[in-house]
Amino acid sequence: MSDAILALVPVYGLPLLAAVAGLSCLGLPLPASLVMMLMGSFAAAGDFGLVPVFVTAFAAAVGGDQIGYFVGRFAGQAVTTRIARKPAGKAALDRATQEIARHATIGIFLTRWLFSPLGPYMNLVTGATGFSWAHFTAAGVAGEAVWVILHVGLGILFSDNVLAIAEIVGDASGFLAAGIVALFLGWRLVTVLGRGKSGRT
Repeated sequence: MSDAILALVPVYGLPLLAAVAGLSCLGLPLPASLVMMLMGSFAAAGDFGLVPVFVTAFAAAVGGDQIGYFVGRFAGQAVTTRIARKPAGKAALDRATQEIARHATIGIFLTRWLFSPLGPYMNLVTGATGFSWAHFTAAGVAGEAVWVILHVGLGILFSDNVLAIAEIVGDASGFLAAGIVALFLGWRLVTVLGRGKSGRT
């Protein structure tokens, strides 16, 4: 599918960039970073204006984040309300909400660009737990600006080798995201085992 999308980039340009960037922020497996790099490469060659490329990718990414957040806010509320009916579920939900309130801002910022595969899930979770929309938007806008500048800029700088650079960047982002998930799961496992031991003593 990626090859087919890439073949359409010179033909559909900015509309395709907007669609791919926005939908990737909703969790669809689309090569948004690669499309941005290609558009940066085309902009360097004079085929597209640099400012329209930046603005289109940035606006689409922020829009996709907003949709994901509000899907979490409205659909997730029904799930969290059901969980909160039981005392144990409410206590767990309260703890999760407190953790998100403390750490979500930096998490939102980093999952826009450094750990981008986790971004769509962060959008849903922050919306579902009622995290501040203003703080979500501020962190998301800052992170998406970094994401777009980084990838379009790489396309401009390495326009002759953009496909090779895109593959390296994509692999690195995936490995980082997988590492973060593994570390989190390991930390949760150690925490649960520690509680189990303290409960038996």
